[in-house]
Amino acid sequence: MTDQLGLEPAEPKPAISQLSAPSLATWLEARGEPAYRLHQIAGGIHRSQTRSFDDLRELPGGLRAALERAFRFSSIERSHVLTADGGLTAKAVHELADGQRVESVLMRYPATRRSAARTTICISSQAGCAVGCPFCATGQAGFGRQLTPAEIVDQVLHWHRPPGTSGVGEPRGHYNVVFMGMGEPLNNADRVFEATRLLNDPARLGIGARHITISTSGVVPGIDRMLDELPQVNLAVSLHAATDALRSELVPINRRWPIGAVVDAARRFASASGRRVSFEYVMIDGLNDTPEQAAQLARLTAGWMSHVNLIPLNPTPGSRWSGSPRTVIERFARALRDGRVPVTIRDTRGREIEAACGQLHAQLAGRPLPGRHDATSGVAQVTVA
Repeated sequence: MTDQLGLEPAEPKPAISQLSAPSLATWLEARGEPAYRLHQIAGGIHRSQTRSFDDLRELPGGLRAALERAFRFSSIERSHVLTADGGLTAKAVHELADGQRVESVLMRYPATRRSAARTTICISSQAGCAVGCPFCATGQAGFGRQLTPAEIVDQVLHWHRPPGTSGVGEPRGHYNVVFMGMGEPLNNADRVFEATRLLNDPARLGIGARHITISTSGVVPGIDRMLDELPQVNLAVSLHAATDALRSELVPINRRWPIGAVVDAARRFASASGRRVSFEYVMIDGLNDTPEQAAQLARLTAGWMSHVNLIPLNPTPGSRWSGSPRTVIERFARALRDGRVPVTIRDTRGREIEAACGQLHAQLAGRPLPGRHDATSGVAQVTVA
């Protein structure tokens, strides 16, 4: 299937993180290496302590040197990291080989009486985004190109590695990976699906399919394809309005796939997969937070396996909109609960480091990545109190 939008970057060497097992096996066989080297390499490069091919000490020196000549250890050239919330939240801008930049975010959740410690990693699927949502900094920046599977996987590996690499302590607990960073994942479905399989691979990071979420602004064919190919992965839909007139203003892709078609596709996914679908709803003061919008949203989502996440808007610089007051969000949530819709008001994390999608990227546009760069990892580390 041909993806919408986008060119592949020119790569002088492939990144090791996206090399399939058969491709790596073929390369090893051509060198006369034994078959068990495949598992040593695949497992070794995904250890949190591994920061270069030279760290694969179970391999002979000649093979480590050959890997260095043939492959890039990471598709990320350098990163700029900001931390906040006492180290519980961190955001990175990653610079790629061709100068394109993308963002990823780490959010830690300590253990409570009800739940174990966990770590959520939010990653990008495109450099920029063509959907053009006016409240989103990424949408305002425009579209650069598609990301490769390696460029997607390496965002997770950036946070998986120890403090010298990521700028924060090693993540604790199991990982949840969410495709909610820059870009529309289902407009880059081939590469996003391949990256998901690589992340899920037990020989690599082994992140369970039910701990991976793909978010979409409503690409209906992509939702149906996801059901065919990745039915155990979670689906989230960025809805942001409950009527077509308003949603077409906030999420322009609605003009191609209106709310009815998007909700129908989400219901098909939930029914066939047995997986609950989440609807993301950014709360914008005086615009989409009215009782009428709440009532219509309840009609769309009640009575089937759905869940609504209400997210206070983190406004972009110069935005004509602001986030809804907490009292309004709570009233909106009550209206949904009264309509028998499960709803969560999301916590706001990393506001002081502009952790909303595209904000830090926009702030650094046209400038070298600032800060002190770690000589071995290419990471600039900055802490925001």
